[in-house]
Amino acid sequence: MTHRLMKSLALMATLAAVVAAPLAAQSGMTADELIAKNMEAKGGKDKLAALQGAKVTGKLNMGGAEAPFTLVWQAPDKVRMEITLQGMTLTRAYDGETAWMINPFMGKSEPEKMSPEEADEVKEQADFRGPLFNPEARGYKVAYGGETEIEGTPAYELDVTRPNGGTTKIYLDKEYFLEFKMDDKRTIRGQEIESEAAIGDYKEVDGLMFAHSIDTHLVGAPEGQGGFNMTIEKIELNPEISESEFAMPEAKPEETQEEAQGSGAR
Repeated sequence: MTHRLMKSLALMATLAAVVAAPLAAQSGMTADELIAKNMEAKGGKDKLAALQGAKVTGKLNMGGAEAPFTLVWQAPDKVRMEITLQGMTLTRAYDGETAWMINPFMGKSEPEKMSPEEADEVKEQADFRGPLFNPEARGYKVAYGGETEIEGTPAYELDVTRPNGGTTKIYLDKEYFLEFKMDDKRTIRGQEIESEAAIGDYKEVDGLMFAHSIDTHLVGAPEGQGGFNMTIEKIELNPEISESEFAMPEAKPEETQEEAQGSGAR
């Protein structure tokens, strides 16, 4: 279960794929125009720009195991996510400078800094306003991939290259201009991983559209393994969030042998 959980968490970065400079599209649309349509469909770029924070609660289902989660985000790039499973809570956070985690599933009870690779993943999760919001500032490259059809749904394809070399294909519904599928390639612990995410159940929250269902799985993995289904139950926009939510806590001083013996004697 622990190995499956960690794989699933790594895949969550798929949801933060971002796009940048437009190239000409054979259909007559450009990437810039598609981005503008996407922003309009979500409620407007100005309204998204005014968004300063969010709290998201829901459940992850991983191979039949259900894990409640909470995600808090603060503009522009602070994020904290907690996932509870088997009575233990995994914490992953980024305060704008430092990415850190507390992982009891690996026997760790104290906070520790993430590796550069893990830090990249959590930084991508901090892009809460969506993959197409102010893409130029993220340093991503995009090429228009043409028109296609995904399981009967006509779509526009955008091919994304992230600064770290990973790639993502983002598919926009031709009728609604919202993301409904993402195909992702990234290197995790020296191994290239391919995953697919189906995105849906869009609902309006204070005038903005957010997906409330995300189903992600590893390409080539046996059914029911190497993926997760995320169901979002509630999204609160612009809640009061303390800066301390994102800061890495100081590790507790280790108890000396004498202190431990004294504590046992009492």
